[in-house]
Amino acid sequence: MRTRGKQPDVPAPESPWNEILPGLWMGGHEFRGRSGRLELAVVRDEFDVVQSLLRLPGYGPGPGVEHHVWPIPDGPLDGTQLAGVIRLARAVNEALDAGRRVLVRCFHGYNRSGLVIAHALVQRGDTADQAIQLIRARRSAWALHNKLFVEYLRAGLTTVRLLEELAE
Repeated sequence: MRTRGKQPDVPAPESPWNEILPGLWMGGHEFRGRSGRLELAVVRDEFDVVQSLLRLPGYGPGPGVEHHVWPIPDGPLDGTQLAGVIRLARAVNEALDAGRRVLVRCFHGYNRSGLVIAHALVQRGDTADQAIQLIRARRSAWALHNKLFVEYLRAGLTTVRLLEELAE
């Protein structure tokens, strides 16, 4: 199940990426440029660490940039996928604490990247609702429009992961 595919009226973001916290950026693989046309959000060396929740060839990052790829659907996640999201969020915080610039991206930079960043913010002490509100204010009102991901965040990813593994 892919939320993007189910909701074709979801607009492309107006920028390739937006800063959520100092050094922490959220983005996607395409955006609507100033001309109104869709443009590719190709990463070169703007960031020290790039996490991709969807990998498309030709979108970077450039050589020498640390790149973590963990493709997940924009829909229900199993225990292994949730464990990966939790690990990515931890890696985000480790990179930020080391003063590195981090980009977390998915297709539009709304749901999957929002899940990782929101969980990283929760690990830093925010509530799920504070994290969601900050992400929507900084990236887009469309960020985390996947209601299931919002439910995951409010329940706590560790709890959701344990429940998913029990169900498997």
